[in-house]
Amino acid sequence: MYRHLLVPLDGSELATNLVTQAVEFARTLGARITFFTAREDVGSSGDGALLRSLSPDAFAEAAAGEASAILAKALAAAGAFDLPCEGVVRTGSRPYELILDVAAERGCDLIFMASHGRRGLRGLMMGSQTQKVLTHSTLPVLVATIENNVVSSAADAAIGIIKNEHRAIAAVIRGLRRQTDQLRGQGAVPDFEFLASMIHYIKAFPEVQHHPKEEQYLFSRLAARSGEVAALIASLEQEHREGARSIDEIELLLAQARASTPHQFALADALERFTDAQWRHLSAEEKLILPAARRHLTEGDWRDIEAAFRQNEALRVGSERDEAFKLLFVRLMNIAAEDARA
Repeated sequence: MYRHLLVPLDGSELATNLVTQAVEFARTLGARITFFTAREDVGSSGDGALLRSLSPDAFAEAAAGEASAILAKALAAAGAFDLPCEGVVRTGSRPYELILDVAAERGCDLIFMASHGRRGLRGLMMGSQTQKVLTHSTLPVLVATIENNVVSSAADAAIGIIKNEHRAIAAVIRGLRRQTDQLRGQGAVPDFEFLASMIHYIKAFPEVQHHPKEEQYLFSRLAARSGEVAALIASLEQEHREGARSIDEIELLLAQARASTPHQFALADALERFTDAQWRHLSAEEKLILPAARRHLTEGDWRDIEAAFRQNEALRVGSERDEAFKLLFVRLMNIAAEDARA
């Protein structure tokens, strides 16, 4: 049976669902996953060529851009189940050729794809490219989903957005957890600016955007429809409060650790407690809350939830307008890839 899947992604909602399918499929097979995404050749444009000549470092960061975020989230999704995985980015104008090249280089034995079923910009990675992979591949190709054939409900759309946000948060949590070894002197010198950036993201997105909307729309609607998970909802809401207090504590410890090496151990302990709690929290929401919500919420409930969470898109990984977030996730991709190879 198949032991190594290549999963091409393009950052669309269809790709978010494809990651879920690929992770479930790989778990069933006991297979590893190589996630792949193609990025545009920014340097081929006039502006890109100018940026490359003036600032090679800035050019490299801009070129990585959304691709880094796409892979960081996919790796976080697979990492939640301890699946062996890696992420690969390539630049080129013919994604199907890049897909076939990476599959051969990485020794993959199955290409696991989706198709938008259309041409145009959204077909760049998963429309006409899927057809070309099917035509030219010597490996088996499994087209898991064809978007034009899928009847998507408001529940599917809302859950897809929520899972996408969870993966964004998980990518940051993975980055925070990696810092604990460095703080304890077991790796590279701690990067306090990087830590501060990740903490900034946690405060700006989960604490301000994601958690309040979970409580106002998802949790409240579910509690009104059923008492099945009432105790769990109360516990998760309490964990939101505790998480906010933990981040305040971590910020204080970070300031102390910058000034004094002994405080690094206290900061590492606090980060470890926080990340462990966040993993448990995300797991409970995905394994218990979302399935219960599917059982009990109405289509109208889901439409309201979808509309509320779509307002978060300006801050989600891969679409940040804050330049600091973009740079953060370029680095997160590298950390996630290192974790996957470890």
